[in-house]
Amino acid sequence: MTSPRTAPGDEVEGILQRALALAEEGEWDEVAELLREELGDHPDDPYLLCWLGMAERELGLEGIAYERFKRALGSEPQDPVLLCTAGNALAAFDDPEAEAALRTAAMIAPELAQARWMYGAYLVREGMLEDGLRELDAALRLDPDDPVILLERGVARLLSDDLESAMHAFTRSAELAPDDGWAQILLGLTWCELDDVEEGARALDEGARLRPEDLEAQLIAALALAATGRDAEALEMLERARLHADEIDRELVLEVEERIEEGGEAALRFLRAGLGPSALRERSMVRP
Repeated sequence: MTSPRTAPGDEVEGILQRALALAEEGEWDEVAELLREELGDHPDDPYLLCWLGMAERELGLEGIAYERFKRALGSEPQDPVLLCTAGNALAAFDDPEAEAALRTAAMIAPELAQARWMYGAYLVREGMLEDGLRELDAALRLDPDDPVILLERGVARLLSDDLESAMHAFTRSAELAPDDGWAQILLGLTWCELDDVEEGARALDEGARLRPEDLEAQLIAALALAATGRDAEALEMLERARLHADEIDRELVLEVEERIEEGGEAALRFLRAGLGPSALRERSMVRP
């Protein structure tokens, strides 16, 4: 019987370093090709399987990636980074094995911020807000300037109906990661829920520009901009949304356009009572 793996062997470590160099250049096709080739010689290596799963997920091959992560955990590794990485990936598929992997990672490596925040984020989305916040607070003590931890803590506070605390967490996350449009959009939507549409429009405008293919973000930003009298920018955002609209989306684009044409008050009503709250609710449940 072999002992549990807590670190890759020297040969696999070298392969992973080559894969990392390619990944840093965004060459996910080459990462996947390299790891598939090496997997032929190491078919059950959990590190190769996990990294290959990450590469295939980046390439949009979610089903294949899921099987890689399952196999990686099947060897019962004890490396907390591998456990929480694979566990977090399985959580996106609502696989019950995710909880055990994430919990184990947090238990065996309580000083590892990644393990604590990933477990906390999982618990929060499963409705265990108090336990999730405890894990996220522990992660934040370990790494107080990690924008991802702050973002997840903001989500936890949001789901706990503590909008002020959520806003502060999202603000800090956005400051630390100014290129993260997702954080800006959550921040903007939270400001709107707090009835400060001026601040909301500013953050939503920034977030939508950082995520140009996010049709919903363009529409929400368009409504917020129209509600604050920035009509030219609102129409620009509307056109950006129209560029990415398919047959299903066009109806929503037309509805937003009608509200903007009716004036700022109509745009504000639709933002506050319709699109804004639903977008905030749905985005808060998206797993990291």
